[in-house]
Amino acid sequence: MNSEIKLLEKNKGKSDKWVKLICGASNEDIFAIEDLSAIYAAAGVDYIDVAAEQSIVRAARNGIRWAEKEYGKSTGLMISISDGKDIHFRKAKFDPLLCPPDCLRPCERICPANAIGNYGIEKNKCYGCGRCINSCPLNLISEYEYDLSKINLPETLQTIKPDAVEIHTEISRLGPFKEIANILKNSNVKLKKISVSCGLNKSKKKPEDLSNALWERYEILSEHNVPLIWQLDGRPMSGDLSATTGRDIVKLWESIGSNLPPGLIQLAGGTNGNTHEFLKINNFPDGIAFGSYARKIMQPLIEFANGNNKKLYDYPEKMLLAIEKAKNLLKPWKLGCDK
Repeated sequence: MNSEIKLLEKNKGKSDKWVKLICGASNEDIFAIEDLSAIYAAAGVDYIDVAAEQSIVRAARNGIRWAEKEYGKSTGLMISISDGKDIHFRKAKFDPLLCPPDCLRPCERICPANAIGNYGIEKNKCYGCGRCINSCPLNLISEYEYDLSKINLPETLQTIKPDAVEIHTEISRLGPFKEIANILKNSNVKLKKISVSCGLNKSKKKPEDLSNALWERYEILSEHNVPLIWQLDGRPMSGDLSATTGRDIVKLWESIGSNLPPGLIQLAGGTNGNTHEFLKINNFPDGIAFGSYARKIMQPLIEFANGNNKKLYDYPEKMLLAIEKAKNLLKPWKLGCDK
């Protein structure tokens, strides 16, 4: 709390930090995505990041439009794409007929999306965190790649016309990254932002390798003449596990923050309401992205509305509660979110 107060005092008279909501690159829970987009747009996030699929984008835009109408907020729409196999673009599966009748169902208890039930994994709700895989005592659960951006990216860009894209990449995948960059350039879609998401992800690479990789990508993207965001990825999809999951990304930021290319620097992967407490007061990045934690704190409210086949904003009192929760999460980063 003391670091939050110090940050607010330090930021008096200065601009807000950049904040993004991550709905999940393989998340297809359209009901939840619309409500999440409405909640966090109303709270003041700058962008909402969703999977590259038309119905998902439509749901997010519905939520964004509601917040604009009710709160006058302007929020951009970003889609996630990848230049190769990536942890963010997967789902889990298993055959429930193989489960023993007396199973204690640890997979169901550990799933943060409530995607597991008597009939297996509900595909639309699963966003690929992978926690259920190691929880199964019989090793019945496996993962599979689920990258909606690979189906036909040029057509997807033309159909969706997003405000921004985020390219998920890995240090060694420079060639495929160039191919994605060329697709973006030749699409003639006028992007307001291009974000690049990369981390060490338990690899044997060093922080300086990541810095060099981002500079290589800067050389590729500089000719696009689009503002760039460099998203450092700490512990993907883990922010709801504990208050300390953000330590990895803070450590990474502090080790290479001064050696990154021009553009906004954004922290992601393990971020939650406590991440700002681990940052030095005089060394905050340009912004932060909230994913699994931001979704989890809203899940009970969203499931209540969904259970009645309604949107959360059909329940004004509960919607106000959700927006206040979102504002509290954003408060250390957004100066005006307490108004």
